[in-house]
Amino acid sequence: MTTLALLVVLVLSLLVAPCTSKAQQPTHVHRIGRLTGGNRSPDPNLEVFRQELRALGYVEGDNLVLDLRYAEGQDERLPALAAELVRLPVEVIVATGAPAARAAQQATTTVPIVIITLTDPVGGGFVSSLARPGGNITGVSGPSAAFIGKQFELLKDAVPGITRVAVLLHPTHPMAPPLVSEIARAAQALGIQLRLLEAQGPSEVDTLLAAMTRTDAEALLVPPFPLFDAHRHRILAVAAQRRLPVMATDRRGASR
Repeated sequence: MTTLALLVVLVLSLLVAPCTSKAQQPTHVHRIGRLTGGNRSPDPNLEVFRQELRALGYVEGDNLVLDLRYAEGQDERLPALAAELVRLPVEVIVATGAPAARAAQQATTTVPIVIITLTDPVGGGFVSSLARPGGNITGVSGPSAAFIGKQFELLKDAVPGITRVAVLLHPTHPMAPPLVSEIARAAQALGIQLRLLEAQGPSEVDTLLAAMTRTDAEALLVPPFPLFDAHRHRILAVAAQRRLPVMATDRRGASR
């Protein structure tokens, strides 16, 4: 997250001409937009982001405004939210995940976009290359689909003898196809039977939770889909009720 804060500050530094005399000029208030498909639940990454910006001299209520936009697990809302940020206007958009990055990319070709948690920014058509992104997009990439294989290995080490793992899927998410392929490959290599539990959107989360209560799985894998992040507390409550060990991408995925 320190890297992300530095990227945003670098973008801001390129946008604002240096002040020769701070005493003679009013403080410029910077606006940063943050766009995510998740919800407003406590987000430690956001707090670290704020802390790093503060350490670099960007303080909310002084010279910084953070405009936060959440799709609450409904990716179809992202284009309107991205357009709203562009209209404000913000100086930089921080986009979390592929759907948010795509919405921001479609909303503007001039406002700088800093993307995070993308598995393949080049293959997804967001940048020309990692070394030279081009256009108005830069950022950092998150765990690749291959990371799922390591998660299965860690899960099997933590729960010796497991043979059945439930996996939550959002099949219409752009990240789903490579993840499903890697999940199937890793499970076969480790002799694990999969129980795929799908939700196409928020309206199907209740059905997914009901399926979790009936599954014969011995553990649960939660890939980093914003849809499930938005319902993290409910998912973890059912997992605790079923006494299912949970493997997730970050700390929030295993903490209620």
